Amino acid sequence: MSKVILVTGTSTGLGISISIQAAQAGHTVYATMRNLDKRAALDAAATKAGVALKVLQLDVQDTASVNAAVDQVVQTEGRIDVLVNNAGAGMARSLEQATEEDVQWVMDVNFMGVVRCTKAVLPHMRAQRSGHVVTISSVGGLVGQPFHEIYCAAKFAVEGFHEAQACYITPNFGIQFTLVEPGGIATEFAPNVLQHIEQTGGILEDEYQPILMQYITKAQSRMGGDIYQTADEVAAVVMTSLTAEHPPLRVRTSDWSERFCDIKTSADPDGTKLPQQVYAELVQI
Repeated sequence: MSKVILVTGTSTGLGISISIQAAQAGHTVYATMRNLDKRAALDAAATKAGVALKVLQLDVQDTASVNAAVDQVVQTEGRIDVLVNNAGAGMARSLEQATEEDVQWVMDVNFMGVVRCTKAVLPHMRAQRSGHVVTISSVGGLVGQPFHEIYCAAKFAVEGFHEAQACYITPNFGIQFTLVEPGGIATEFAPNVLQHIEQTGGILEDEYQPILMQYITKAQSRMGGDIYQTADEVAAVVMTSLTAEHPPLRVRTSDWSERFCDIKTSADPDGTKLPQQVYAELVQI
């Protein structure tokens, strides 16, 4: 069945791949981005794939922008079936190196952006008694990693946010939640992290420097290994989740990400058992 899908962060990488694959599957896709001046790559990909996308401005850091985009979709289509929270930003700095502004920015884009968009679509999905919120999380939402404590904190927050919602919104209103947990994606994300380091003072000469250099060196040595996937490969996992009769709450996107998170996920691989247990324990009479 054709669905109305809104995707955030579609000016590059994974957002483009998700939008194209969803349109190819016959869905009505609203591809959104903060700055419409950066839509050239999306338009080129759509032309190459022979699909039509509806492009809207949506800044996940601006509540008015989020609400306006969601309202436009609902007014035009009469419904909204799927929200894909894809917009995100990374940062590689230790807490001591990060400014408070750095922390607020990472949390606002990666966590509050998801909160704003999810809050905007929920009333419409609740009225429909159906819907699906898919959020691009990360293995960093399950496993803390060096120099990514702020980014991991934002992703851990997103994981807890949707896990809590799945405990009571899913059984009562039929709205599904899925957290997609990739490892590395060969897109602009990693270069943007390095660019952010350079724009905010570069690699600092302190006691963390040799550890950070070891981390960067090892990360570079893994390029081309099984840790990294293409955006199209991760998008394909998103599409599988969208068509599942019983969507997972959590899904890793590669063998590597499964191995990396195994200690955290082995008891409940797709994340669906725990919300059911919590609902039975705390709500169900």
